[in-house]
Amino acid sequence: MARKFLYVVAGLIVLVIAALLAYRIWGMQLIRAVMVPREAFTQIQPLPANAYDDPKMWIARPDVVKDNPALWIPEGVKDAPPTEKAAVFFIHPTSYITTLGDAHWNMRLDDQESLATASRFVKNQASAFNAVGAIWAPRYRQANYGAFLTDKPAGDQSLAAAYRDVAQAFADFLKANPDGPLILAAHSQGSLHLLKLLREQVAGKPVADRIAAVYAVGWPISVEADLPALGLPACARRDQSHCIVSWQSYAEPADPSAVIESFERKPSFTGTPHKGTHMLCTNPITGAFNGAAPAGANRGTLDARDADKPTRLVPGIVPARCDTSGVLMIGEPVDMGPFTLPGNNYHVYDYALFWADVREDAKQRLAVFLKK
Repeated sequence: MARKFLYVVAGLIVLVIAALLAYRIWGMQLIRAVMVPREAFTQIQPLPANAYDDPKMWIARPDVVKDNPALWIPEGVKDAPPTEKAAVFFIHPTSYITTLGDAHWNMRLDDQESLATASRFVKNQASAFNAVGAIWAPRYRQANYGAFLTDKPAGDQSLAAAYRDVAQAFADFLKANPDGPLILAAHSQGSLHLLKLLREQVAGKPVADRIAAVYAVGWPISVEADLPALGLPACARRDQSHCIVSWQSYAEPADPSAVIESFERKPSFTGTPHKGTHMLCTNPITGAFNGAAPAGANRGTLDARDADKPTRLVPGIVPARCDTSGVLMIGEPVDMGPFTLPGNNYHVYDYALFWADVREDAKQRLAVFLKK
């Protein structure tokens, strides 16, 4: 009996090893086969010109009081009111993630599951900015996660379609906020759209003078090949405004090769190659370009692991160090939940790891901007 049990255990070990080997050899092919939409891309129709006049087209905006996830703050957080508030435009990351089935290239606006996930992202990410102003976070027909896993034209086409919604929402945001300071923030797919907004709708235009800070988190930005087209410099220190903040979080040992390879392959905003350039890394604890900070300096990480308990803010558990590769190292893996990606990629938790630091960063940059 014992021998049979050992045979079973040995067999399971062999299966696990075989599965891991298959993933190492065919991992991305398997992921693409499962997650890239199979349907032919069909251009989605433009939204009505007045679509974003409707509060239902916003996950958060000032007149949405009931069930506004951007108004959430962890227990115990108290802020002195700023002398003047900013208007905050936040673009949420990808929440439309499908496997097999009848997946579309762009989310439909009646997809309740994806909308609910987007609201959770706004709660855990955009809420970091609610001390500095009212948050406007639009719903948009985001590209499917699979758009980032393919070189097919449909991937770029779906992202372009999503951007058109974002640009329309941004125009409505500016119409509703014709003066005063602005903070623009996003994550992942949202940051890609935000960078395109900077290049096409902000750089070289009067609105650029109103930008207190930009938080384009979770998307690689080339210091040499992207920043010159965006109209704003990288933030070099926390007592600086009118600049761009960005980082991508990895635990050690880290393997950011997939991100780096994609970054080097994709075109830049200036048209020059990404390869051989440096990715922007802002240390979210210090607010400085590059550098390191110990865990003890971290003002607070969101702990949302237990769905039956309120999300807690826990200080002093996650360090930050900008690596020579351009990504942000957070030391040894920390238990943030089930969504750590291969390579010790903490992409999903970019904001949560440093929620209180982002909050302080926004307050300080706005204060500096208002003194100009």
